[in-house]
Amino acid sequence: MIEKFKNLPLRNGVGIIVLNKDNKILVAKRIDNSKNFWQMPQGGVDDGEDFLSAAYRELEEETSIKNVELIKELDGMLTYELPTHLLGKIWKGKYRGQKQKWFIMRFLGNDDDINLKTDKPEFLDWKWIDLNMITEVVVDFKKHVYNELKEKINKIIN
Repeated sequence: MIEKFKNLPLRNGVGIIVLNKDNKILVAKRIDNSKNFWQMPQGGVDDGEDFLSAAYRELEEETSIKNVELIKELDGMLTYELPTHLLGKIWKGKYRGQKQKWFIMRFLGNDDDINLKTDKPEFLDWKWIDLNMITEVVVDFKKHVYNELKEKINKIIN
C-alpha cells in the first residue's frame, strides 16, 4: 500500500444479499467499471445511522427495492482494502477500504419492481445468479469477502 494512504480508516458500510423465491442472488453491474464485474448491493453508513437502516436505504437507493423481509444479520464485519489504483480516488480519498455488516433479505416483490434508474444511478444492469457464481463475477479485491459470504449463505439456505 502507498505510504500516504496506509493510515486512512476503513469506511463503515453495509452489504445486502437479496434472495428471490428460488434462492438466486441479486447482483448488479457497476456504471463506473467497464469490465464485466458484478456485485451485491452495498453502501456506506451515514452518521448516526444504524447498520440495518443503512441496508434498507442503500437497497432502495440502488435498486428501488422496498419489498423485502430480513432473514438474518450476519455475525461480525467483513473488510476489504482498495487496490492501489483506486486509493485516493473514491470516497473523496478519505478511506483505504471498507468494513461491512452484511444482511440476508428475501425479495418479496416482482422483478418489475427492480429499477436501476434511480436519482443517482450506480448500476447498468442486474440479474439473478446461483450462489456458487458470486465469487466468479466479483472484482478481485472483494473476492475474499464473497468467498466468506458464500459459505455463510450456504449454511442458511441449504
